[in-house]
Amino acid sequence: MLKLIGIKKTFNPGTVNEKRALVGVDLTLNEGDFVTVIGGNGAGKSTTLNAIAGVWPVDEGEIIIDGVNVTRLPEYKRAKYLGRVFQDPMTGTAASMQIEENLALASRRGLPRTLKSGINAAERERYKDKLKILDLGLEDRLTTKVGLLSGGQRQALTLLMATLKKPKLLLLDEHTAALDPKTAAKVLEATDKIIARDNLTAIMITHNMKDAIAHGNRLIMMHEGRIIYDVSGEEKSRLHVSDLLQKFEQVSGDEFANDRMMLA
Repeated sequence: MLKLIGIKKTFNPGTVNEKRALVGVDLTLNEGDFVTVIGGNGAGKSTTLNAIAGVWPVDEGEIIIDGVNVTRLPEYKRAKYLGRVFQDPMTGTAASMQIEENLALASRRGLPRTLKSGINAAERERYKDKLKILDLGLEDRLTTKVGLLSGGQRQALTLLMATLKKPKLLLLDEHTAALDPKTAAKVLEATDKIIARDNLTAIMITHNMKDAIAHGNRLIMMHEGRIIYDVSGEEKSRLHVSDLLQKFEQVSGDEFANDRMMLA
């Protein structure tokens, strides 16, 4: 479903602020893979997601989504392949619009606009059914303005909107980092349910090592723009945080020193 071949990206080349963000990243995801990605600040996690999404062009390499080479496609043309949830809960929804209106926008993404009436009864029933998986009671609040929802509710709604039309690839960029632990756990539970139900292929960046181990079927660790550890299946399920710290030191030659991830 995804192939990254020799992806390289350097920001501000030839200046004092030059930063080699990605140094030949190779990655293959099969359909249904749910990959968690961890690493310290500047490891290249978000840069990799932005490369896939086409936020800016890569310097070298190829990006292939479901057999289509999208390396030279602009961001807006790649959008039809992707669902994306950002760290900021306020980013993915329109605050002044109702829940059902936000869902209607997501449902009609990529379709031609017409002058027919807004949201019909059948659509409302479908939205109610979809909202139930979040277990937040939003199915009974379809006409509530999204701006009145909590951050966790908005992020859960964003997740649902990103997956309403099954994307080839779901990108989750620390989508629970801004939430309190209880709400984050709720959103992660909904994430697991939606990915499993729709057999989605997903990449989830997280700063929480326990979450990286507990979720998905595969875990990747990045350091200085490279993938330094890739584990899946039974081996992943037996991991502990101490194992990840040991593996990081062993592969990178450095001590893991990211307080945010350690405290999580």
